[in-house]
Order: sequence, then structure tokens, then C-alpha cells
Amino acid sequence: MVLVKLLIVGIAFYYLYAELSKKNLDDWHLVSTKFTFFGLLGIIFLSVLNWFFEILKWQNLVNTYFKISFKEAAMQSLGSLTASVFTPNRVGEYGAKVMCFPKSETKKIILLNFIGNSSQMATTSFFGVFGLLLTGLFYDYFSSKISIVLLVIVLAFLLFLMFGKKIIIYGFSVEKLIQKIKTFPKNSLKTTQQLSVIRFLIFSHQFYFLLLVFGVEITYSLALATIFSMYFLASIVPSIHLMDVAIKGSVAVVLFGKLGVNQWTIVSITTLMWLLNLVIPVLIGSFFVMKFKPKLEL
Repeated sequence: MVLVKLLIVGIAFYYLYAELSKKNLDDWHLVSTKFTFFGLLGIIFLSVLNWFFEILKWQNLVNTYFKISFKEAAMQSLGSLTASVFTPNRVGEYGAKVMCFPKSETKKIILLNFIGNSSQMATTSFFGVFGLLLTGLFYDYFSSKISIVLLVIVLAFLLFLMFGKKIIIYGFSVEKLIQKIKTFPKNSLKTTQQLSVIRFLIFSHQFYFLLLVFGVEITYSLALATIFSMYFLASIVPSIHLMDVAIKGSVAVVLFGKLGVNQWTIVSITTLMWLLNLVIPVLIGSFFVMKFKPKLEL
């Protein structure tokens, strides 16, 4: 088991090192000149809030079946993040969280994690489509292209409704997952969705705050509409968790580039968001991975 832990942490560290080594030290120096002490404190605080609500969301879901403390929820959330950082579409997160509970509860934990991730994706999709509509209204360049994107999304959703019920996700058919979710406590689902919305608004405003720090002159409404669109478009591209910075960076450069925002500025902001909301939590999670004792061994 120690070798497995070392392997997980080692691979996670390797991926982080590989990505960080691509960044030019001069670029980091230029970024550092943009911040005051309180500005840096502010964006770090937003990252802490981001993960506070993600941990709270997991605790709320698990407490439907088992009672766990906030500390336990934090260890499970950050440890599973470390385990999932190099896996496609965060598959490793499911396996890592399952190991925190008795083997007999595997299906429950998979369902809880699916509900948590789905609620976040539903939030991203809702605000994303809203953002696309607003961006199309604000800026003529996007109108025709966004119409095509929205049409594709609607068609994909209709096809999913028609043929998607038999698709298997983590051992469950979509039809069975829907039935399970329908029987899930409504208060817990409501709280999960509320926490997902709060978390989405936190990291969206963190991105907006960084735009202000870098001196980008853009209205609040247009900035948020573009940020919402960016997160949504980036989220529908399959990838490993660690490559989010490249995907979000590429989408952000295109969207904000058409609004006249400097490319280097956007790359710097997406890299900072990646460092604060993924790299640092992975480093903390690696500590929990090394201390972890799986329930499956009991």
C-alpha cells in the first residue's frame, strides 16, 4: 500500500513539475509586479473559499448516509484530487473516495461523487449558456458563432434524451442513475446545488478580480459573461485534470482576445488560477494521501 501511495504522489508531482517547468521565470517575475500584499491576500482567500465550499459540498453529500467531520471531508476531497490529477475526466477521484469507506458502500460513494460532480457541471452549463447568450448580445463578433455553438448544444442534449438512457457511467446506466437521484433526499440535493453555485461564482469572480489586477478595462457584465462562457466551453472538452490550464487558457485567449485583451495577460491569469486552485490543493492532498489508511483493508 505504501508503494501505491508513493506512486500516486510521485506521478502527481511529476505532472506538476512538467507543467511548471514550461513557464519562463521572467514571466513569473512580471506577474509578481502586478500584486500588492492585499491583492495577493485577496486572491488566495478566494481560493480558500473555493475549496471550503467544495469540501462542505462533499461533507453534505456523505452525511446523507454517514456522519463525517469537515476535517475528514477535507482529507477525502484533497486526497482524491491528488489521485485524480493525472487521470482522464477525474476518474481517479471516484476510486480514491471509494477507498475511504467500507467496500460494501462502494455504489453509494460512486453515486454521491457523481451527484457532486454533476451538480457542478449543471451549474457551469447553466451559467455558461447564459454567458454565451449575453456575449452574443454584447459583441457582434460572437453572435453568429455562438448561435452555432448553442445549436450544437441543443442538438446534443436532444440526442442524449433520446438515446442516452442506456449509456453506462461508472457501472450505472443513466436511467438507473436518474432513478437513484430521484429517491435521494431533496434537501441534500438542494444544498449541493446551492454550494455548487456559490463555488462557481467564487472562482468566476476570482478570475474577474485578476482581470482588474492586470489592468484590463472591461465592464463587469461583459467580463462575467465571457468568463462564464470560457468555463463552460472548456468543461465540455475531455481531458486529464492537470491539462485544464492549457484548455481554459486556449479558450480564454480566443474569447478575451476578440475583446482586445492582451494574450500574455490572459495566459498569466489562467496560470495563476491553475496554481491557486489546483497545484496548491494537490500539494496539500499529497500529504493526506501519504497518511491515508484505506477502509478496504479492514
